[in-house]
Amino acid sequence: MDKPMSNSGFKLMALIFRVRDFFLPRMDVLKEVGIEAGSCILDYGCGSGSYIVPLAELIGTSGQIYALDIHPLAIKKVLQIASHKGINNMRTIESNCETGLPDNFVDVVLLYDTFHTLAQPNNVLRELHRVLKSDGTLSFSDHHMKEQDILTRITNTGLFRLSAKGKKTYSFSKVR
Repeated sequence: MDKPMSNSGFKLMALIFRVRDFFLPRMDVLKEVGIEAGSCILDYGCGSGSYIVPLAELIGTSGQIYALDIHPLAIKKVLQIASHKGINNMRTIESNCETGLPDNFVDVVLLYDTFHTLAQPNNVLRELHRVLKSDGTLSFSDHHMKEQDILTRITNTGLFRLSAKGKKTYSFSKVR
């Protein structure tokens, strides 16, 4: 199964992401996804929480964010962000695969810069397929992977099909 990176590795990654987010705001990525007010979002592999604040802005107080990560420091960090920013509609899930969410529950799943690290990616894709609503979107980005590898690995499972390609993300629809 997947193992969390070291605490020092996580802290270094969080610092690098803070610099990245200053120059390349995460809202620019999220605008491609079409997230609406009231949406239920799963940030799978939330890391240091780069997407939490812009997600909260997009979904408003009527939406819900679930931030999942395997690393305890990630969970701690996103809880700190939510507390500091007054985000009350975010919950955390510490897990390496299972979300614990109901079937057909989530409008959008963010799977950003996580897929290349997964030991059992098809198990994760099955879980995301299970929790995603029938008209939901799997928003995918992983700069560690080439486009053809992304398309092949996500669609060959038979669970998802490519529905749109943006500048920074790929959107996949759930195959019923």
